[in-house]
Amino acid sequence: MKPPFTLTNTMFHQAIEIPRILGIIEFRVKSDLKLQKENRIKSIHASLAIENNSLTEKQVTDIIDGKRVLGDPKEIREVKNAYDAYEEILTLDPYRQKDFLKAHRLLTAGIVNEAGKYRSRDVGIFDEMGNVVHMGARPQYLQTLMDDLFTWGKMTIRLSLSKVVFFTMRSKRSILLQMGMDEWGVCGKQ
Repeated sequence: MKPPFTLTNTMFHQAIEIPRILGIIEFRVKSDLKLQKENRIKSIHASLAIENNSLTEKQVTDIIDGKRVLGDPKEIREVKNAYDAYEEILTLDPYRQKDFLKAHRLLTAGIVNEAGKYRSRDVGIFDEMGNVVHMGARPQYLQTLMDDLFTWGKMTIRLSLSKVVFFTMRSKRSILLQMGMDEWGVCGKQ
């Protein structure tokens, strides 16, 4: 049976060129994966350092690579949690509270009692003298406030502030921002 086309020189050369190009792409993807892992490690280290995690970048790398590391178990847990959150981040919808809370659960599992839930107690920021600098919203109002925030986020097309608050995504690399969790009514470090 004769095929319904005629094999031309152009088609023949393209058939040879495709595997060559695929090889180049595969090499670049492998290089990108190495770069992505390095960037992820740097991002995890920097994000946790802001939260006073004392582990070094080398220790963070070792933890992610499954090696044993001497350190505060809570800090080691924070690294593992951050890595788990990175693994899931592209599956999360920044406009769904359920996904927001899932990200919180991933980040705080084994660290806070209410991981993945809105807090059930009052929180505040105090200065060195014990004076209140800022009080968070009362727990009984959090669900309504979060409902309003997510409704606003879904309705806001021109402004992508809600995406910035929850997720920063750049060139296949994502970071869940931990910094606004308490301010938006989710438990932070205890």
